[in-house]
Amino acid sequence: MKIEVEMKFPVADLAAIRRQLAQMGAGWFDARDEADTYYAHPARDFARTDEALRIRRIDTRSRITYKGPKLDTTTKSRREIELVLGDTAETADEWASLLEALGFRPVATVRKHRVKAHVPWQGRQVEASLDDVDSVGTFVEFELVAEDPDFDSARATIAALAEHLGLSGSQRRSYLQLLLERIQSESAE
Repeated sequence: MKIEVEMKFPVADLAAIRRQLAQMGAGWFDARDEADTYYAHPARDFARTDEALRIRRIDTRSRITYKGPKLDTTTKSRREIELVLGDTAETADEWASLLEALGFRPVATVRKHRVKAHVPWQGRQVEASLDDVDSVGTFVEFELVAEDPDFDSARATIAALAEHLGLSGSQRRSYLQLLLERIQSESAE
């Protein structure tokens, strides 16, 4: 089983992190805007089971992703199943209609500006994402995809990279959770 091993850290200065990663030999990809619409299951509470289902739109391309419950108490590591839906905006709309017809309902859409890089670290290529998330803040995420037997090694690699960069305060809550908390606190005011 493939596991997405991930750690996310709030950062005040994405440009400073980008400079540090560039000094380490990071290979950068084009910046992109992503819109992730999350869905509630009709028969179980994903917030309680720690699962997620989303449709991600990047320009006209889209993917559907299921994320299973987190596997430990220190990272955001979890099973992830991601399928490409197509390269037209209509395809994502049709999948959204299918989910809603089956009883799933949209919860919220997380919008972010993301720049990705591959960072050479401890003999691996760690995927780094520098994220500016609307109404939430700025973060750096580190990710490796590992098979179950390699989980602990992948987790240690990411933790060592974060420590090397002086990052602390790992955030285990998803961008969706952070956004919903912000919306709730603003409506309570």
